[in-house]
Amino acid sequence: MPDTVTIDHPVILDLLDQAANRLTGGDRTAAITLALRRLLEREERTVEPLFGCLQGSVRVADGVDLVTASGFDEGLTDAETGRELAH
Repeated sequence: MPDTVTIDHPVILDLLDQAANRLTGGDRTAAITLALRRLLEREERTVEPLFGCLQGSVRVADGVDLVTASGFDEGLTDAETGRELAH
């Protein structure tokens, strides 16, 4: 049984028209369907992080910074310096 959703906010309608024209040849229903599917897929991919899915699977020593790159005193990447990474 079909349901109807009414959207009357001009900004939303403009975005919907832009997306429909760009992605689905002007089909608003297809654009909404595509957007919702992509949103759900993205949420599924980001619900659990790659590391730490299993409690205790990753341990980080005190004082280790996982966000800041280490070993790059000049702030340059290995590609910029030509240095080889230690294995």
